[in-house]
Amino acid sequence: MAGKVQIIGHRRLIRALRKAGFHVVREGKHTIMRKNEVFLAIPRHNPLKRYTIEGIIKDSGLTFEEFNRLIS
Repeated sequence: MAGKVQIIGHRRLIRALRKAGFHVVREGKHTIMRKNEVFLAIPRHNPLKRYTIEGIIKDSGLTFEEFNRLIS
């Protein structure tokens, strides 16, 4: 699993998730995003740790390939 996603910051991750149809619900120490019944909490760190990014991708329902297309 390691090495499948690029290490990125929270703003780039949020931009990619917006392209996938998620929208920001609220912001604080974490940015909370929602799409239908799926809620995601994105920590506001730069850069995010690889396992954090991978967990968010899994929770979003996207594949690693779909996500990599969204960030490029």
